[in-house]
Amino acid sequence: MAISKAKKNEKVALLTKELEGSTTAIIGTFAKLTVAKDYELRKTIREAGGKYRVLKNKLAPIAGKGTQIEAALTGLKGVNSVAFTSGDPVALAKAFAKWATDNAEFQFKLGIVDGKVLSVEEIDQLAKMPGKDEIFAKLLFLINSPAQRLATVIGATGRDLAVVVNQGVEKGKFAAA
Repeated sequence: MAISKAKKNEKVALLTKELEGSTTAIIGTFAKLTVAKDYELRKTIREAGGKYRVLKNKLAPIAGKGTQIEAALTGLKGVNSVAFTSGDPVALAKAFAKWATDNAEFQFKLGIVDGKVLSVEEIDQLAKMPGKDEIFAKLLFLINSPAQRLATVIGATGRDLAVVVNQGVEKGKFAAA
């Protein structure tokens, strides 16, 4: 069934609006994906902070024109879908890669992060990286660690003095003569 030009323009406008703020996209192809699996995939992508759309190959480059993920949407062939986000690219890649390993129906084609096109191997490497939250936690630990050690050392002098005085009292060294 053919789609009217007005309907195509509406779909392009909707996809353009969604893609405008996106900095990361992962393009993939699927074959024989059931409705239940598709629902599961969409849920997984949503939980990672992204969106998922099945693409029309002729409409995708038009919708992506002027966005950071424009390069990924040109020259698509076959059945394609895109998962995109303006948030953490690692979280999206991790969630998507985990789902794709469990479901052989889905194959990655390429990805794009901040205008740099990624191959399938690079998407796998991106999925193995620590996420933003994990990196922030490590950074905060590294920033906090020297201050915490300094406080421990400064507090150690008073604590050590108290231990020595306590031991002296217990042994009766400070008793009046």
